[in-house]
Amino acid sequence: MNLKSLLIAFSLACCSALSAQEKPQPLSDSLYRSLAATPPMGWNSWNKFGCNVSEQLIRDMADAMAAYGLADVGYQYIVIDDCWQVSRDEDGNIVPDPERFPSGMKALADYIHGLGLKFGIYSCAGSYTCQGRPGSKGHQFQDALQYAKWGVDYLKYDWCANDGQNARAAYQTMAEAIKAAGRPIILSICEWGENKPWEWGEGIGHLWRVTPDIRACFDCTFDWGGVGVLQCIDAAADLYPYAGPGHWNDMEMLEVGNGELTYDENVTHFSMWCMMAAPLMCGNDLREMDFKIRQILTNKEVIDVNQDPLGKQAIRFMKMGDQEIWAKPLQDGEIAVCFLNRGSTPWKLDYNWRAQTMYFAREVNLKKWDYTIRDLWKHKDIGTTKERLRADIPAHGVLMVRLRKQ
Repeated sequence: MNLKSLLIAFSLACCSALSAQEKPQPLSDSLYRSLAATPPMGWNSWNKFGCNVSEQLIRDMADAMAAYGLADVGYQYIVIDDCWQVSRDEDGNIVPDPERFPSGMKALADYIHGLGLKFGIYSCAGSYTCQGRPGSKGHQFQDALQYAKWGVDYLKYDWCANDGQNARAAYQTMAEAIKAAGRPIILSICEWGENKPWEWGEGIGHLWRVTPDIRACFDCTFDWGGVGVLQCIDAAADLYPYAGPGHWNDMEMLEVGNGELTYDENVTHFSMWCMMAAPLMCGNDLREMDFKIRQILTNKEVIDVNQDPLGKQAIRFMKMGDQEIWAKPLQDGEIAVCFLNRGSTPWKLDYNWRAQTMYFAREVNLKKWDYTIRDLWKHKDIGTTKERLRADIPAHGVLMVRLRKQ
C-alpha cells in the first residue's frame, strides 16, 4: 500500500467514531490545490508579540484590519502564531489557553468571520512547537478535524522537535488530514527552506518558507539563523520557476513598521515582497502604526503587482554591484520593474530602455513597442520608454514602476 493510501485509510479510521451526520465531506484534491490563487495576505502575531497572544489582542487586530483600510485592499487572514495551546485533554484534543482565550477558538473564529475576515492558527509537525507547546505529531487528523470545527481557514505548520521525520511525508500527512476534515484550509509549510520544499511542496502546501526567521533589519545575519530583508530577497531570487497560483515562495512575514527600519527600507521591503509574488503577512501592531506605515501597507498599486493573476515571480535580470533591476511580467502584456539600490549611497539612475534587452522578451518588446511608465509610489506617470529614465534612488531604496503599452 502506498503512502497516500495509508493516509486515506488512517483518516477514515479517525473519522469512524463520528456519526453519519457528523462525518465531513472530504475536499477534492483539485479544490485543495485551487486555494491561494494569489499570494495570501493577512497578519500574523509572531513578529511583534511572540508568545504574548490573547483573545483580546486578536480581536483588536481584526478590528484594526477592518477599520484602517487593510481589508479593503486585500488583507484577510488573522493568524495566531505559537503559544495559544497549552495541553491535550484526556481524548487527545488540543486545548487552548483558557486564561488567554476564555471564549474559546470557535467564538474567536466567529468574531473574525463576522468582520468579513478569515481565521488562521499555528501548529507544528513535531512533538512540540518551537515554544514547547503540544505539536501535532501523531494527532494530525484529530487536529485537522478540530481546526475545521473551529472554523480555521489557514494553518501555519512549523518544523521544531520534528524527531528526524521526512519533511515531505510529514507535510503530506497534514495536507491529507486537512482534505479529510472537509474544510478549505490553506497550509503554510514552515520548515525554513531546509528541505527544499519548493521541489516537492506544490499540491501539499500552498506556500513554503525559503528562509530562516526574518528580523527587522535591512542587511544582517545572526548566528542562530535570523536574517534581514536583503538576505530574504537573495534566498528567493533563483526560485522563480517554482512560484505560481496555489504555490508560493514564502519570504517570511513582513517587518514593515517594526524595529529600526527606515522609511526607505520599509518601502523597499514591501516593494520587493510584491515583486517576488510573496505572501503578504503583516507583522506589526496594526492598532498603532503611523500614517506612513499604513500608506506603505495599503498601497493598492503596489499590491496589485503582488496579486496579479498571472502569478509570476520577478527575476533579477541585471546586477551592477549594489544596483539591481528586477522585472515581473503581469497580465495583459504589462510588466513591473523595480530598480533596487542595496547600497548606502544614492543611485543616480540614467536608464536607456532602448539599449537594454529585457529578460522577458516574449512579454515585453521595448524595441518594438512604446510603454507608459508609472511610478507606483508617487502614483503618477513619469514618462515613456522612448525617453531615458532619470531618477535619484535613495540608499536602501527603490524605484518601482509599471509599464503599460501605449
